[in-house]
Amino acid sequence: MPIATPDVYAEMLDRAKKNAFAYPAINVSSSQTLNAAIKGFADAGSDGIIQVSTGGAEYFSGQGVKEMVTGSLAFSAFAHEVAKKYDVNIALHTDHCPKDKLDDFVRPLLAASIERVKGGGLPYFQSHMWDGSAVPLEENLQIAEELLAQCKEAHVILEIEVGVVGGEEDGVVGAQDEKMYSTPEDALATARALGTGENGYYMTALTFGNVHGVYKPGNVKLRPSVLKAAQEAVHTEFNTPDDKPFHLVFHGGSGSDEADIKEAVSYGVVKMNVDTDTQYAFTRPIAGWMIGNYEGVLKIDGEVGDKKKYDPRAWGKAGETGMSARVVEACEALGSAGTHV
Repeated sequence: MPIATPDVYAEMLDRAKKNAFAYPAINVSSSQTLNAAIKGFADAGSDGIIQVSTGGAEYFSGQGVKEMVTGSLAFSAFAHEVAKKYDVNIALHTDHCPKDKLDDFVRPLLAASIERVKGGGLPYFQSHMWDGSAVPLEENLQIAEELLAQCKEAHVILEIEVGVVGGEEDGVVGAQDEKMYSTPEDALATARALGTGENGYYMTALTFGNVHGVYKPGNVKLRPSVLKAAQEAVHTEFNTPDDKPFHLVFHGGSGSDEADIKEAVSYGVVKMNVDTDTQYAFTRPIAGWMIGNYEGVLKIDGEVGDKKKYDPRAWGKAGETGMSARVVEACEALGSAGTHV
């Protein structure tokens, strides 16, 4: 299928919230990891979201370019072609854009999509994330209002973050303290600033103890009840027809306890970011290949090596297979496996 249209993407997210499942959002940084992610969704019978961060977009453009917008547009073009060969819907998303990179990442991409839509085309991406977790909430929401209006014009969904995710993401480190837990007041301020859908479609990444990077379950205390309290506060204050007015996003999902994931999804999480786990799932089989085929990969003691062993396609296939399997696992854990219609 082609990349999801704006209407198809909105329907995907609405259906996930209604039926209490979520889509894995898989970070990629190359054509190989992109291929692995799409195949994983297809193998699971799940629609899905594939995303690129600021660092991933820069890497995608190549070491001779190192430019986020170029890498993002190349990612989008490649994905649009490859996705046609699969029978699931794939949405494209840009992940975690802080304030100092808005002018070099999200805003130029939005401008490009607006021009494309004016010409009768579809946006390059289906959603963009503004990460205002490092600025005061009032400023965060002021910028979000501006971006939401532009996203609406571009037929794109906005994702925002309210609260702080601990750990490290693309060099940005979040402290692990009480700021990692969003409050009902934060949720109400968000709804007052952005509306509950009338001003444009957006997703909200409220934080409930999330941590980016690698950690073992139990090392960080997740409080999914934070999400329930936020939904209830907004529903009560604004008398929304849906008792879960926010489409929620779960950041820092790698390594999370299965029970915490299920509880979070039950409160309206429709998207969970998965990056650390899939990075390892891609790299681990490659490491095994290199160790297991050491003498063929390297030209040892004047020998010529074995071309079949050091051909990047050989170990690349192993990496893709491992990552695709991890995407299937994520779809099963979040309940999206087998939900493609």
